[in-house]
Amino acid sequence: MHLIVGLGNPGDKYSRNRHNIGFLAVEEIARRHSFPPFREKFKGLVAEGSIAGEKVLILKPQTWMNSSGESVEAALQFYKLTPADVTVIYDELDLVPGKARIKRGGGNGGHNGLRSIDPRIGTDYRRIRLGIGHPGHKDRVMPWVLGDFSRPDLVWLEPLLGALADNAGLIVTGDDNTLMNRLAIAVGGDAADRDQRPETADPTRKKAAPQSHIRAARPRPPDAKIPEKGPMADMLAKVFGKKDGDPRD
Repeated sequence: MHLIVGLGNPGDKYSRNRHNIGFLAVEEIARRHSFPPFREKFKGLVAEGSIAGEKVLILKPQTWMNSSGESVEAALQFYKLTPADVTVIYDELDLVPGKARIKRGGGNGGHNGLRSIDPRIGTDYRRIRLGIGHPGHKDRVMPWVLGDFSRPDLVWLEPLLGALADNAGLIVTGDDNTLMNRLAIAVGGDAADRDQRPETADPTRKKAAPQSHIRAARPRPPDAKIPEKGPMADMLAKVFGKKDGDPRD
C-alpha cells in the first residue's frame, strides 16, 4: 500500500486558503481515480482505492495543520507502513505559484505540518511541494498562507492539480523526474530540475539566480475564469464560492 497525504486545515470555510492546496490535490486525485467517498478514520478523512495497479490510501488529516503528524502516524501504525511508503503533498511558500518540486527526506523548511510529521514517523518520506508564492516580506507570510486563492490563480492552479491527479501513478511507482516534468509542462514551464533550491521573493533572504523557466510558469491573464462545466469546474466552484469565517492555522 502507498499512503498519499494532503495537508491542510479542516472545514469548508478554510478550503480556499493557500495553505490547503494539499487537500485540493488529494481530493482531485481521489476523484479522477474513482475512489469512494472519504470517511472518518485515523483522526482524518480517508479514501481507499487503486492507482497504477497498487492499493492506495489517501489521507486528509483533520487535526489542524500543526498536529498533522498524529493522523499520519496512526495510519502508518495501523497498516504497518514505513516512511518510504508515504508521499506528503503540501504548500511551498518559497516556490513561485504553479511550480512543483519533489524529493525524499530533508528538513521541514519551516512548514508546520512537516514539523508535526517528522518527529512521529521520521523524515524518509517523499514530499511534493506545490508553490504558492511568497508575499515579499516575512512579516506578511502568515496572512498570505492563510489567505484565499484568487480567481487569477486558476490559470496555474487548475492545470497543476489536474496534471498531478492524471499522473498520480508516477507517485506510486516513484518516477519523480517524469512527474515533475509533466507538472512543469502543464503550467507552461520547462522540465523541472529536482534538487535545486527554490527561488524566494523575500528581500531579507538570499535569492537564487533568475531562471526564465520559473518566470514562464506563472502567467496571469486578467480574464481567468472558473471552468463552466465538468467535475473540475464543480470542485473549483466550491473552493471559490462565497464562504464565511476567518482562516486559521
